[in-house]
Amino acid sequence: MNLVKRVSAAALVAVLATGACDSGGEPETAPPDKVTYLTAVGAFGREAYAWVAKEKGFFAEAGIEVEIRPGSGTVENLGLLASGRAQFSANDLSAVMIVLGNGKYRQDVRAVAAIQQRTLNSVTALSGTGVETPRDLAGRTIGGVRGGAPWLLFPAYAKLAGIDPASVKWIGVEAAQMPKLLAVRKVDGVGQFVVARPAVEKAAGGRPAVVLPYSDVLTDLYGNALVTSTTVLREDPDLVRRFADALLAGLVYAVAHPAEAGQILRRYVPTADPVTAAAEIELMAPYIRANGLVGVFEPARVARAVAILRGTGIVTGELATTDLVAFDLVTGSVRSGELATTDLVAFDLVTGSVR
Repeated sequence: MNLVKRVSAAALVAVLATGACDSGGEPETAPPDKVTYLTAVGAFGREAYAWVAKEKGFFAEAGIEVEIRPGSGTVENLGLLASGRAQFSANDLSAVMIVLGNGKYRQDVRAVAAIQQRTLNSVTALSGTGVETPRDLAGRTIGGVRGGAPWLLFPAYAKLAGIDPASVKWIGVEAAQMPKLLAVRKVDGVGQFVVARPAVEKAAGGRPAVVLPYSDVLTDLYGNALVTSTTVLREDPDLVRRFADALLAGLVYAVAHPAEAGQILRRYVPTADPVTAAAEIELMAPYIRANGLVGVFEPARVARAVAILRGTGIVTGELATTDLVAFDLVTGSVRSGELATTDLVAFDLVTGSVR
């Protein structure tokens, strides 16, 4: 990783102009870049890596001061990025494809690094309720975050799992309330990440959870990705690289030290349970690498994912796949017209050097 402290250009020019520094003096360092980062949803253990990157100094070493805010799902997060009220967010890549592929924020946001190499989306229920397979969801009520990835992606999952999406009712639920509402049978299932099992079982008093992973039928989909705005990409691609490197360093550290990561999350989010958070992080560990690398996108996989979502009908219109790598995104060129994978992912920003 190239996490280096930068010397202020203005300070360097001043030194050269005067010909020397004051005795014993050193060039001033530039003030850090200040950015706002949004988690995908809430402040759960699976999001702890951002606070780990902050606590362990990875952002500071990259010359970045980060305000971390709990996100509220893909649609709202992308809106905040597009409006400039946040500079970076974590979002499920499939949900981003759905939003961009149907015409919203298409020219405003791009994914720049893969946080999870496989989708973590699922419908989670409790044992003994009659939900054991996807077909058991017919006629049931599922709670989810409006505009969140599990809800947006469910029609594709349902079709490939052999059930009619219209036979399942979804209702809006705040992320923090999902485990509790499931435990008291206000809903039959919740749209959750597979790593949320410990939180669900804790809320249910230890009752086993039944997890129906979307990845069972949607095999080529990525999980969360780091997303930024095209404005930030155009105006400061170096900031994007530095932020991505630091965030991925936090991700790697968190999965290597889940108990410590849980404690770090607790320091920043007092309501967090560090034990449950650590358990979520442990469950996430197998998802963050592809061929030993962290952060990378494979263009062919992105193209296949787009094709899957088009094939199930939840992404409409033509999605060009001939231009797979967007090498020009960091210089500010943004294509118009049909959505290609280059309209979604800046493939060249993260090289996979973080292991």
